Amino acid sequence: MAELDTSGGGHKKGPGVKKGKKLSTRVDLTPMVDLGFLLITFFIFTTTMSQPTAMKLILPDDKVKPEDQNKAKESGVLTIMIGAENHIYYYEGQLKPDGSNFLSASFNGENSIRDVILKKKADVRSRAIDPTNPEKDFVVVIKPTNECNFKNVIDMLDEMAINVVKKYALVDITDNENELVKISDANATTSGSN
Repeated sequence: MAELDTSGGGHKKGPGVKKGKKLSTRVDLTPMVDLGFLLITFFIFTTTMSQPTAMKLILPDDKVKPEDQNKAKESGVLTIMIGAENHIYYYEGQLKPDGSNFLSASFNGENSIRDVILKKKADVRSRAIDPTNPEKDFVVVIKPTNECNFKNVIDMLDEMAINVVKKYALVDITDNENELVKISDANATTSGSN
């Protein structure tokens, strides 16, 4: 609190009258410290903490028979393999023994994986038997290789969210597919350096 010296009655003027000393005011800041801590406490308790961000996953229905849960129509399956140095490979349905349906794509540009997903999704939708759920048979299988980086896997999961792919799975890559990816990565690296 501020203190003032209010002693000394009237004011006298003239010779021989001593002037009183003017005292400076003193401000006590103790209540301000209390107020500061009260405000800090108030804001800590009233603010909402940041919510953790997580990807929304649509899980399979538990009521379906376990043997039918993992089955998908071959015509509705798109398999995507992620190689080294941002290389992406894909095939539709089952991989042919000669590898003729093994194709490459990129994350962006002319032959982007997004265009491949949208094209396959539209194809499955056009052949749908059930009009209430035309994309029921559309499934994307993502197979990262040991050479791909974590960022590419997350980018591929983002593509699933962007393209509203409801059924997708991360699966281990087979030996045959891994060999095809390694050969294609080597060819892409040598042709890119020329």
